[in-house]
Amino acid sequence: MGESGETHRLNDVFAGSHQLTIDDKGRLAIPARYRQTLADTCESQLVVTMGPESCLEIYPAPQFQDIVKSIMELPPRGPAALLRQRFIGLAMECEIDKQGRLQLSQFLRNQARLNGTAVLVGNIDHFELWAEDLWNARWSEGPDSKLGALAEAFQVLNR
Repeated sequence: MGESGETHRLNDVFAGSHQLTIDDKGRLAIPARYRQTLADTCESQLVVTMGPESCLEIYPAPQFQDIVKSIMELPPRGPAALLRQRFIGLAMECEIDKQGRLQLSQFLRNQARLNGTAVLVGNIDHFELWAEDLWNARWSEGPDSKLGALAEAFQVLNR
């Protein structure tokens, strides 16, 4: 998690992390600081789908539609077919309820191994929702084990 242990919206991007509880009905409370922004930008309409890793990705509906348009331009076979199946085929439209909660389907919760405690991670234009144990395991090897991949990712920024 971030140093503060909270999720932040910095300069109009989703950033930081926040530990959340998923109740027995599969609901999680969206942090209060995001609710008005999400109400204003997407009328609290979200799309939840599987990410490329073992987490859920939560998008404001307009951002998800932009990604769908990009995917539609890809050839329908090969790797794009897998992308369509996973990213679009497993997508579920959701609305934040009056209590600020998001209902997750049992299927998606099972796919991401979500029960009990989860970590909501801001990722610029969307959130990732990780099972707490998977998130902790991802970083338990220490930052040194990921330095190569991080260095490569940062090189992309320095084109």
